[in-house]
Parts: sequence; structure tokens; C-alpha cells
Amino acid sequence: MSETALNNWQAVHDEVLRRIHARIWKPGEMIPGEAELACEFGCARSTVNRALRMLADSGLLDRRRRAGTRVALHPVRKATLDISITRHDVEARGERYGYSLLDREEGPPPPDIRARLDLPADTRMLHVRAVHLANGRPHMFEDRWLHLAATPDILKADLAKISANEWLVVNAPFTRGDFTFTASNAGDEEARILGTSPGQALFIIERTTFDGPCPITFVRLAFAPGYRMHTSL
Repeated sequence: MSETALNNWQAVHDEVLRRIHARIWKPGEMIPGEAELACEFGCARSTVNRALRMLADSGLLDRRRRAGTRVALHPVRKATLDISITRHDVEARGERYGYSLLDREEGPPPPDIRARLDLPADTRMLHVRAVHLANGRPHMFEDRWLHLAATPDILKADLAKISANEWLVVNAPFTRGDFTFTASNAGDEEARILGTSPGQALFIIERTTFDGPCPITFVRLAFAPGYRMHTSL
């Protein structure tokens, strides 16, 4: 066991990453198994498993069932994407955040949403549309479908005061997500909500998150003209 137990997956992640960068574990080399690392670090095996999965997802480890885990021989650097709270993003730029719920409605999803989430026609979902503001100006239009079997407690939330984005980040952990980034010309409704002209180019993010095989939410985020996205390697 290590002198100081590593009691969370992030600490284990950072120690494994340190060993990779310091070439204690070299490219192509097999690393100790999860049980051995859990014993060394003084933590649960599940904690080690999550840390190693994150490093594998980032391209630094090569994990094969029944063959163990190796340091990637040719690691692929991947951009990291976080699902952030829009309020925090706006305030971090020194701008005043505002939010307005446009509408919320329970009911079955339309065919395109149902197909995207692979859900039956009678699935109970919550449809939420809202606009996020920065210094009183439209910043982002959020058009979201929530799978209520995965997030039943959101029905208790006052979505006129807290956005679905913020509620989900705090209350609905996910295991994976799919992202699509596109440019799209604003339709009449998007132009009206975002205070721009129809046909204006908008940056669009479409995102689906899952808890295991269960879909949590699909959201389409349309940003006002001038928005820039930043990520890191």
C-alpha cells in the first residue's frame, strides 16, 4: 500500500499519468493489474478501474479484455470536452448571466428524437426550451429532451429559476456522451430568440448523454453569432 492512500479515481488517474510521463511505465509496457494497483494505492478496485478507463479513453493506455493494460505504444492526443454549466461560463468571462425558460412540456418524443435515443414511441419525456443571456443579450438557445425514466427528479425542479443544463450537471452523472458540431443558418424562430437575422450563421452543438445504455438527454444548443469554443489537448 502507498504511504498515502489514493482515495478517489482522480488521484489514481494523476499518479498513473505521472508514471507514464516519467517513463516509469514505458510505451508498450504492461502495467500492473487493477487488483495489484488497488492494493498499492489503498483504494477500491473500482476506483482504479475508473481511472484506467479515463486514461484509455484519452488514448494513453491500451486496454484489452483478458490481455491486461499497456501504455499505448503510439498514444493519440485527444481534445477533452467537458459539459459545463452555462452560467459559470458566462460569469467566468466577467459578464452578467441571465436565463429565461421559454416553455416546458411532457409528452412522447417526435420520431427523430425517438430514433436518436432508440426509445419506444410511448416513452415519457420532458421537452424544455430556454434562452441563456450574457449582459442582457441572447447567448445560447437550449432545446432539450429529457428521458424521465433516467431523470425523474427533474420534475420537482423549478426550471424557471435553474436551467436544465445546470440541474443535470449537478444531479445526473453520465458515463458517456456523443457530440456533433455544425454550422447552421438561423431559421426564423432561432433568429428571433437569439436576436439576429434569419439566415445568419450559427454555431450548433448537438449532444446526447447516457448512463450506461440508458439515454439521459438530447440537447441542441444554438449560439448567438460571434461565439467561440475553446478546448484543450
